[in-house]
Amino acid sequence: MITAELNKKLWSAQGGMELALRFDLGTGESLTLYGDSGAGKTSTLRMLAGLLPPDSGRIVVGGETWYDADKNIDLPPQQRDIGFVFQDYALFPNLTARQNLLYGLRKGEEDFLEELIAISGLGELQHKKPGQLSGGQQQRVALARALVRKPKLLLLDEPMSALDHQMRNQLQDFLINAQQSYGLTIILVSHDLGEVIKLSDRVAVLESGSICKVGSPAEVFMQHKISGKFQFSGRVLHIQQEEVVWIITLLIATNVVKVVVSEKESRELQVGDQVVVASKAFNPILNKV
Repeated sequence: MITAELNKKLWSAQGGMELALRFDLGTGESLTLYGDSGAGKTSTLRMLAGLLPPDSGRIVVGGETWYDADKNIDLPPQQRDIGFVFQDYALFPNLTARQNLLYGLRKGEEDFLEELIAISGLGELQHKKPGQLSGGQQQRVALARALVRKPKLLLLDEPMSALDHQMRNQLQDFLINAQQSYGLTIILVSHDLGEVIKLSDRVAVLESGSICKVGSPAEVFMQHKISGKFQFSGRVLHIQQEEVVWIITLLIATNVVKVVVSEKESRELQVGDQVVVASKAFNPILNKV
């Protein structure tokens, strides 16, 4: 369990802003901080990491106090059990991918290193230096390096925003796999709605330093409350017109399904978008086997 109460006077080109946040996050959950630029999202991550001191408040992670203004506790970043991934890769350019991972590896965890290289798909790339890797491959190394110490909290500051759809989806799948495998607790900053829906258990919308809305991605982003009994999350694979209707082909888990939508709805979607499919009725067809 993570409990954070953060208060900080921030300054930007638009002037001063009072950041005042309080949130709780369960172990193994994923929370996205969403909002306009300058709302305080990155500053929140930096305070959690110990890179930016709050003016007051407290941070408690897994029963350990990382920060408490009243008790004069403020652990430095190296004493906070975190992984932090930025938009830029911040890899050591003179070290191979494997050596970048080894840099943060705890003694006696060599077997975990091999497991992490396998789950991140770095087997054939581990002996190459960052300059020999594509942007997506470098970010995969950065994500794996953040996980190598099995952190209590993984902080992600728009780490996939500069990547194309295909590579972004691959890294999102890697994160989901890693979270399920290692029980990661994640706080993500992202402006990509598909990414937020795919990766988040909860979303906190920040506005001028305060949380103005919090809930599941469906509760936060849907224009109308979803009352359907059956809800599924999927990714748009293909959009096509057939006579007077539009057909959206979706990947839901490992299944490919087709959904009929209006022309207006089809124009609001593009391949790679993450969507929620809801239905109020469910009429199954049963066949004896």
